[in-house]
Amino acid sequence: MQIELRTLLTERLGSRYPIIQSPMTWVSDARLAGDVSSAGGFGIFASTTVRAGEVDAEIVRIRQSTSAPFGVYATGLQPNLDEVVDAVIRHNVRGFCYGRGVTSATLERLKSHGVVCMTNVGAVRHAVKAVEVGADILLVQGGEGGGHTGAASTMVLLPQVLDAVDVPVVAAGGFRDGRGLAAALACGAVGVAMGTRFMMTTNTRVAAPTLAHYANVTDPARITVSTAIDGLPQRVIANRLVSAMEQNTAALQMIPALRAAWNFRTQQKLSFLQFLAMSLKSLREGPVAASQALRMARLPELLRLGLEQGDVEHGLLPAGQAAAAITEIVSCEQVIREIVQVASQRLKSIDKEIALV
Repeated sequence: MQIELRTLLTERLGSRYPIIQSPMTWVSDARLAGDVSSAGGFGIFASTTVRAGEVDAEIVRIRQSTSAPFGVYATGLQPNLDEVVDAVIRHNVRGFCYGRGVTSATLERLKSHGVVCMTNVGAVRHAVKAVEVGADILLVQGGEGGGHTGAASTMVLLPQVLDAVDVPVVAAGGFRDGRGLAAALACGAVGVAMGTRFMMTTNTRVAAPTLAHYANVTDPARITVSTAIDGLPQRVIANRLVSAMEQNTAALQMIPALRAAWNFRTQQKLSFLQFLAMSLKSLREGPVAASQALRMARLPELLRLGLEQGDVEHGLLPAGQAAAAITEIVSCEQVIREIVQVASQRLKSIDKEIALV
């Protein structure tokens, strides 16, 4: 029997269940997004590392794999943003999840074509600003989440954001099972977003040795936050790479960052003038932001080393704290089915277990 678990999120996005697959650079490819959506969640394809001219083909791949709605993620700093936005509109993609640098004018254009716009936030002030700029839905990520993350825990941050904004709020950071979904809905969220839980499935492109390494990390203390990678807090599994970066100064990291940025220019088929324009855009945000953007250019290379090539000591291993509680690698379909079953049971039993007088 199919369980009905409908919220404002499923109404807005058209998904069967209020579960979003968080966008993850390099990991959230067309296959994962399509598989999550087919299983009843809302898959999001991350376009951040897709070469210019190839976004359209990736969206077509998702369309061929599922009839369910899905989303696309992009940032304002990637050079092919206009291409992504055009493709989202042309293919009637349901949702657009965005990161730093996307303007209100871009959001208005997308929304005028019926695209639901959403973004991640990690602080109350960021949530308020995102709504002012034009976000339809907020993904509120607490410090438990993997990759770039904030300081406040989800269960502290979530109620604060719910009180501060009047748009639907999705809880993210630390979620992996049905009890978490039930807790988020009880708090007032319209659903949950999960990255690590979907990355640790049989549907991802992550190498088998890396998945095994993730599953063997059972101590949350090994999943640490470091600012040494690109100057922003990132939650990752500690390894030799992170230790070396923390011992180096930011200046020493600039040489490999410059090399990675130039390689990025080649991969994206950018002319020197286009690359210069992108660099100047980062500089306008300030020298600190420019340094961070330059060091971020190395992230795809480090992520590929750790996640695709299976080098768990010298590659980057982003992970939420939930990874320490995940010991079994199963399919997206099984993950979603079990989450929905447990959440439904917990929500139905609340009034039986708690006496309201």
